[in-house]
Amino acid sequence: MLTKTKHRAKNAGFTLVELAIVLVIIGLIIGGVLVGQDLIKAAEIRSTLGQIEGYNTAVNAFRDKYRYIPGDINSTQAAQFGFTVRSGAIGHGDGNTLLEGCSAGAIVFGCETALFWNDLNSAALVDGNFTTSTDALGHAAAAITTPNMILHLPEAKLGRGNFMTVFSATGRNFYQIAGVTGISAAGEYTLTNALTPQESFNMDDKIDDGRPLTGGARALISTGVAPHPLNNAAAGAVPAAGVCVSNVAGTPYNTSTEAFANTPSCQIRFRFN
Repeated sequence: MLTKTKHRAKNAGFTLVELAIVLVIIGLIIGGVLVGQDLIKAAEIRSTLGQIEGYNTAVNAFRDKYRYIPGDINSTQAAQFGFTVRSGAIGHGDGNTLLEGCSAGAIVFGCETALFWNDLNSAALVDGNFTTSTDALGHAAAAITTPNMILHLPEAKLGRGNFMTVFSATGRNFYQIAGVTGISAAGEYTLTNALTPQESFNMDDKIDDGRPLTGGARALISTGVAPHPLNNAAAGAVPAAGVCVSNVAGTPYNTSTEAFANTPSCQIRFRFN
């Protein structure tokens, strides 16, 4: 007598163990992506701080060789060593140790604040091709637009449209990192707040005191045409996305939540070493 063997169809679903393994793998992938993003951000911060250290080193090397800081080298010395011609008037290569935009105390782009990068480039002390600026306010009476910005200013390693600028105030010289979308014929910067509070804190903490309103590194905020960065010092505000400095006790950088910490809302300045 023949017997028939019945085969039951196998259940095509996942077991609990298989689902658990899949969830663990997904978790590891997400964790790896997040860690990778943090590592990339940390590398960008280190690279940007490395830029500042590199510029400080270049300025000191320039001063050792030519007796003046770049941009401010006097007209006679500039002509002797083949740098861009300048008149020697105040803000035009006057040798007073301050970087001024074509007149006493001027913060705008032009003359010494523009020739700073030219001189470093001409002395082969920095990378880039900053050889287009002249001893004039702005640039030959024509505005500078975003595509041409890299011929005048170095882009910060952080990217996102952030550029390095220089200026003087209160008898000191500063670097500023800010989004720069244009420079008018009158030398006025069109600025955006393109750094996040977390990025600003990380840089400030590594190079200074980690506080936005004190020390040699300080937070700035401004949008639109801004001829004078120091008039736009950051002030504490109610924490929210788009606020750089919190108004809680101690007025720290606005990093209490991920959304607040990672929304671009800051600029920052660093004092020359």
